[in-house]
This record gives sequence, C-alpha cells and structure tokens, in this order.
Amino acid sequence: MKNKTETLQGLVISGSRNIINVRINMNNEEKNDKTIECRIKGKVLKGHENLYNPFAPGDIVTIEYDSNTETGMILSVENRKNLFSRYNQKGSASQLLAANVDIALCFCTPVSPPFRPRFLDRVLMQADIAGIEAIVICNKTDLEYDDIDVDERLEEYIRIGYDVIRVSAKTGEGLDELRKKISKKTCVLTGQSGVGKSSVINALQPGLDIREGDINEKYDRGVHTTTMSVMFELSDKTRIIDTPGVRRFIPDGIDSSEVILHLREFSPLAGKCSFGLSCSHRKELGCKIMEAVHAGVIHEDRYESFLRIIDDLKGKENDD
Repeated sequence: MKNKTETLQGLVISGSRNIINVRINMNNEEKNDKTIECRIKGKVLKGHENLYNPFAPGDIVTIEYDSNTETGMILSVENRKNLFSRYNQKGSASQLLAANVDIALCFCTPVSPPFRPRFLDRVLMQADIAGIEAIVICNKTDLEYDDIDVDERLEEYIRIGYDVIRVSAKTGEGLDELRKKISKKTCVLTGQSGVGKSSVINALQPGLDIREGDINEKYDRGVHTTTMSVMFELSDKTRIIDTPGVRRFIPDGIDSSEVILHLREFSPLAGKCSFGLSCSHRKELGCKIMEAVHAGVIHEDRYESFLRIIDDLKGKENDD
C-alpha cells in the first residue's frame, strides 16, 4: 500500500521523550478532532538537544501525518509565548511541563499532605520566570487543621499580591470562583503529590474520571498518579494541564544571582545593598534584604526560601 502523507498542525496533549500524543483537526471540523501517536523526525529535534523532554502539552507542532498508519512524525514546533518548566535533577536538564500558558495554578493543602509554603515559593517563582500569572489554590479546606501558620502564610501571599482561592473538591467550596478565574484559559496545575489536583479537575468537569491518588498514611505523603503532563479540555474550552506531583521543585531557567529578581517583594531591593549585586544577603552590613526581614516587609520564611533556592541553584551550577 502506498503511503499517503500530509503536513498538518496539531496540539500536543501529552507525551514522553519518545512518544508524543498530538491532537489534529481533520477537514477543519471540530467533530473530526483526533489524537495520534507521533515520534520525532530524526533522533533529536534541532534546538532541543539538552532538554529532558522536547515538547510539553500546549505546544503547537507541525507533523507529517500518515493516514495509512494514523501516526505522525513531528517536524517542528511553533514559537512559544511562554514555557513552564523545572530543573530535573535525575536527568540534569530542563523538564518542560507546559507551553503557551495563561495561568499557573499552584496547589497546596493545609493538611494531608502537610502545608509546604517553601514548595509554593518555588513554583510561584517559576511562574514569574516564565511571565505567567500565578494563583495559589489551597485545596482540602473541608479538613480540620490546627496549624496557625497555614492561614498566616496564605494571608502573606495575598499581602504581596497573589490571588488565593480556597477550594474543596469534596464539598465544592470555591469551585465556582475558580471556574470564573480560569474560564477559556490554558492553565497549568502544579503541586506536591497528594494535594488533590486530579480531584479538583474531576470536580470541575464531572465525567473525566481522572485517576485520583491516596495518601501514604505512614509518611503523610501523596502517591504519584500522574507520571507526565497531560492536557484536559473542559466543556467551556478551558484547557487544564496537569503535571506530575513532585516532592522537590528546583527552579529552571535562571542562575543563583537572578533569584532576587523573581521574588516579587525582593526584586525592588535588587542592587540597593551596600555591596550592590555582590551582597550575599546573609551577614553584610547595609543589606537591604535583611533590613526588610527585620522590619517585617519580607516574611522570615520567604527569606529562608530565598536562601535555600540560591543554595540549590549554586549546587546545580557547581555540578554543571
């Protein structure tokens, strides 16, 4: 049988390093949308040699489609308006999580698994690096908790300019507000394993039946259910990209000297210390960051996050 091929554009829905699922439109009719399995034309796509994975959900790609086998070969990727990624320690490379995103929904829980504001600080920072609007989503508000730091830190995020939405996939609290915020947008969801990202997606769009994970009772940690980023489309054309739950998030795309520029209450003070941009912000007299911490302008925990992120990135730089 003679191969019948044509060149088409498609939307990446999910994929690993070897197989990428692309949704294509046949005959420009919505009912003819179909998702096909694609590979890369050649071993490595030019310009993507040093990436952990070459594509992410949200990418627009050009493919060579074979109608006989109903498979495709990816020829190129369109320019992206932004890219949400993280540094993958195992692969020692950038891991692409989502492309062409409007909003980053940064998930946390007050309990089960425990509240982890330093993880939040990192994903909020990554959204800033990518130029993506970020919203803090506190899920499982139906659960009782006695940690007063949770409410204090959530209020701190509001004080420095972030929207915070408290939701419960179980009771429905906050879901209407969340729907309005994300309607017809492309959103990336990030959070540690067990924070209930999949549960919230299922609550927003009944019938998707996305697998939901349990909490490991011994360690009070989530069990991984999402192994790669996957895009879902809700009935109102909202696109949601669910990302794998991770326990540690290392920001990507900057070096240690640039951390101060991507934490919003820190950046106005960049270069204003007595030692300028060479200040370590740990012990120097005339350090404006430490002065802001002592004055309560910068929260002590955010300052600790700032130092830990710098240390992580310096360790990465030394490994490189």
